[in-house]
Amino acid sequence: MSYVWVGMVVVGLIGLLNLLLTFGVIRRLREHTEQLSELRHGSDIILPAGATVGEFTADTIDGIRVSRDGLAGRTVVSFFSPHCAPCRERMPEFIEYAGTAPGGRSQVLAVVVGTPADAVEAVTALTPVAQVVVEPDGGAVSRAFAINGFPALCLVDERGTVLASGSTLDELPSTVVA
Repeated sequence: MSYVWVGMVVVGLIGLLNLLLTFGVIRRLREHTEQLSELRHGSDIILPAGATVGEFTADTIDGIRVSRDGLAGRTVVSFFSPHCAPCRERMPEFIEYAGTAPGGRSQVLAVVVGTPADAVEAVTALTPVAQVVVEPDGGAVSRAFAINGFPALCLVDERGTVLASGSTLDELPSTVVA
């Protein structure tokens, strides 16, 4: 009979230990979820809404010179890196979004940060819907928008004021108004 009691106590202690470990894992998962949420919606990945874009000039792959002062109407500006897994995942959704922009390619600027050789795939995908600039890390356009991560997206007005920004399309208006 004493073996039964000892067995029940051992099973009870194992169950209690399991419960404590489960609470610890749940607490840890909540902390990680908060940290990931901060990273995903971090305001420091690109200039926040209300900020003014710095001066920049760059040439698109089509040879067109773009600058902050040359932005006409509301322009969607995106930053992608060829070595960024989230960029590759979100690019098809961005291409679909950019295809609905009033004014077509002239209202969408896509910046691919990397070497021209690495950027070929992204440039090929983005060219039908956007004016594409390829620049090295820390290039003029990236500095003007204070880029600290990828992908980075924003909507800018003709004065260079950021209207909306973030790392996902959820943070931009669902339709771009010219």
